[in-house]
Amino acid sequence: MSFRLAAYAVCIEGARVLLACHVPPKGEATWTLPGGRVEHAEDPYDAVVREVAEETGCDAVVERLLGVDSRIIPAAERAVPGGPEHQNVGVFYQVRITGGQLRPEPNGEIAESVWTPIPDVAGLRRSSLVDIGLTLVRTLPASGHVAPVAVGGLVQH
Repeated sequence: MSFRLAAYAVCIEGARVLLACHVPPKGEATWTLPGGRVEHAEDPYDAVVREVAEETGCDAVVERLLGVDSRIIPAAERAVPGGPEHQNVGVFYQVRITGGQLRPEPNGEIAESVWTPIPDVAGLRRSSLVDIGLTLVRTLPASGHVAPVAVGGLVQH
């Protein structure tokens, strides 16, 4: 089984959420939250600020920890065929954008970042991370945990 620790930013401004369009080398584009892998010896708090800057071109500050999500992605459902079962542990933060200008990720897989009206999210092909993040920011569970999001249709791993 492979493993990844990642940090994700839930940036809400008014009734909009900041989403990033992830375009893998092979496969379809998927909307997701800004964020990604926590590097070796990096604090997830620092990683989420770094990832927002790298992927969107914007400066950000963490406002609060929202929660942690752990999910197992079966080998048959992985975006990369032939890979092993995968565990992703995501640390979700409520983040505020403080400056910068939205742009594609240089030499990366984020083609664009867009402020998206929250009601429009349901009609997008998106990562389950988006639904988890929006649920966390909406409900602020004391445990920092939400029920797993079912994958299928427009909701992807």
